[in-house]
Amino acid sequence: RVAQPAEVFPLPGKITPARHDGRMRAVTRDGLSFDVVEHGPPDGDPVLLLHGFPQRASSWAGVAARLAARGYRCVAPDQRGYSPRARPDDVRAYAADELVADALAVLDATVADQGGPSGRAHLVGHDWGALVAWRLAARHPDRLRSLTAVSVPPPAALGAAMRTSGQALRLWYVLAIQPPGLVERIYRAGGRPFSPRFAAALRGIGQSAAAAERDAAGMADPAALTGALNWYRAIRFTRSAADPPVEVPTLFVWSDGDPATGAPAALRAGEHVAAPFRFVELRGVSHWIPDEAPGVLAELVGRHAAAHPG
Repeated sequence: RVAQPAEVFPLPGKITPARHDGRMRAVTRDGLSFDVVEHGPPDGDPVLLLHGFPQRASSWAGVAARLAARGYRCVAPDQRGYSPRARPDDVRAYAADELVADALAVLDATVADQGGPSGRAHLVGHDWGALVAWRLAARHPDRLRSLTAVSVPPPAALGAAMRTSGQALRLWYVLAIQPPGLVERIYRAGGRPFSPRFAAALRGIGQSAAAAERDAAGMADPAALTGALNWYRAIRFTRSAADPPVEVPTLFVWSDGDPATGAPAALRAGEHVAAPFRFVELRGVSHWIPDEAPGVLAELVGRHAAAHPG
């Protein structure tokens, strides 16, 4: 079903990113070690937060702090390619099923720590993290209480929009990323704290100067940039079988200033959900919703989680 936004929020301009001051830990899977940041009470209902490109767990700081104040335990990993000890060389290692398995490993470690009876969590993903979240929710609904996807609809919705609208033009950069080493040469930091050219590119697609410098600094290590870009380069190795409809209560949050995801794709998200579904549009916000509108996003996630405690 194609759904119009259930609510529309007009929002003010950009804000300074929140400080990243949670508890640090590590989760291992298949010989890889993932850096994980936690906010909130250790016995709170778990919320797993998955970041996108080219960000890290730090992009969730503003949202996580607000959810933690409501009693949720927020768990945000630096994902494959971003965590220094989780950067395999083989591009195939970044296929979607591996990314989902990483997220499940973090979820397993979280619920094992709590000894909870359900073994389930609320899942929130932004950008690439949303794509991982959609697949995890579709294939492992028994592991989740709710899903919140931010900015990016299911892959099938993107594909349909690419065939019927200008969505393909919005994703031109995916092809530009494919040649090995090309983007790394263009955006190398050259020993500096961050690449000014990369920071400028992020500002050009809506990021604030502070957030752009933060994320560009995270990519100053050439290995980190290659690891992050390998998510795009592994698309051709991802199994093409369509995911089943999501059978988890789902909230989709999209912003009208998003240069990567157009309205035709966003409006098709509900077609791939066979459960309670809500679509919220944020007005005056770019692609970087967790940084630009952490208060509104945390409120939406908190309401959604409270309505579906599992």
